[in-house]
Amino acid sequence: MRVHRYTEETEQLGHAILKYAADRLALDPVPLDFSRSVEELDAVAGGAISPDGIGGQAALKLFEDELALACLSIDHPRYLSFIPCAPTREAAMFDLVVGASSIYAGSWLEGAGAVYAENQALRWIADLVGLPDGAGGGFVQGGTIGNLSALVTARVTARANASRNPSSSRPFRVAATAGSHSSIASACEVMDAELVPVPVDDQLRLTGDALRQVLLREGPETFFAVVATAGTTNLGIIDDLESVAAVCQEFGIWFHVDGAYGGAGLAAPSVRGRYRGVEQCDSFIVDPHKWLFAPFDCCALLYREPALARAAHTQHASYLDVLNETPDWNPTDYSVGLTRRARGLPFWFSLVANGTGAYTAAIEHTLDVARFATDQIRHRPEFELVREPDLTVVAFRRLGWDATDYQRWSDGLLQRQEGFVVPSSHDGETIARFAIVNPRTTTDDIVAILDSMV
Repeated sequence: MRVHRYTEETEQLGHAILKYAADRLALDPVPLDFSRSVEELDAVAGGAISPDGIGGQAALKLFEDELALACLSIDHPRYLSFIPCAPTREAAMFDLVVGASSIYAGSWLEGAGAVYAENQALRWIADLVGLPDGAGGGFVQGGTIGNLSALVTARVTARANASRNPSSSRPFRVAATAGSHSSIASACEVMDAELVPVPVDDQLRLTGDALRQVLLREGPETFFAVVATAGTTNLGIIDDLESVAAVCQEFGIWFHVDGAYGGAGLAAPSVRGRYRGVEQCDSFIVDPHKWLFAPFDCCALLYREPALARAAHTQHASYLDVLNETPDWNPTDYSVGLTRRARGLPFWFSLVANGTGAYTAAIEHTLDVARFATDQIRHRPEFELVREPDLTVVAFRRLGWDATDYQRWSDGLLQRQEGFVVPSSHDGETIARFAIVNPRTTTDDIVAILDSMV
């Protein structure tokens, strides 16, 4: 078949793609670029898929000259919206190797080398969290699947425990705050579970005292999980993990910690103390594609007792018997989903190449930049902090501005290619927000963006 032959044309295309990738990695800074409308893209790429094809070189040129320019560069140092992704050069380059290697990393039988390497990276994270030697899990697509998989495991475990007591009810509730990630509500919708909100304290945190009141009011036996957050997406809040863990132990309820963004801060000595209690979690996630400098998509999902996850997630079919009847570590046994790429390998490669000390230094640098931004906002009379940052999300208001002013300013930044900072909101108020996870973001970048708001 023509599509699977390696020809001289394939050789030339390979060199062209590698050159494009190398040139892109060498850019410093990268261009921010713009979004485009469907009509604009139709004009340059409509009908690109055809019976005869246009050839690899032409397809690459179409992407390079048109489609790539319609994608914002999330690794731009002034891309400070949402949670950016700033992979190391090593991680980005090794992603090419993963794609070219045709590895199925769902089972030990088919991908032992890849699974072994991924498990090394997971062990480093487990050690940061403080989980025991037997802890483990896998790399999944993102925090949404990580949270869903953990909650599925929590419910299966809780219901198995309840079934041993004929008088017990089937637990169907999850407790979390309104500040928890939107994926928690989505997971509850998928699972047909009830999400019960817990009021926050004056620092906007989930606390053990508030949690206990909710559990006693609703009936603790009806809950199968509590979700605490180690760095909320919008404001970067770390919940009072220690007091929450104590209440979960008191009532025997699964304690899940969503550290998708903020979990990486465990590698930074300057803030590590803020995570006290995380070591008591039953499950934990962190997205290396956020603050641990891996490319999309990569979420590390860990369990204190992986056997519980395996009981919840292992799929059974006659063609899978050869996998299920062995004690091998099959990553698909620990999350929703069966087919999986070795998405943890670029992260592993970068850890091995750079050393964990380099990660600590890079995370500490972003924390320093966030502290600088906080000081700038605190000492400029036209600004006001929404709250003191826990990590590297800095939320603030421009005094005298309304939603229209924020949007006009944000649009202007992008139009002038000076930055990408979209408005957010808190308690119904439009605010500005920096999410600083890119080590190439400097204090000069912060000053320039704040100056643009005067």
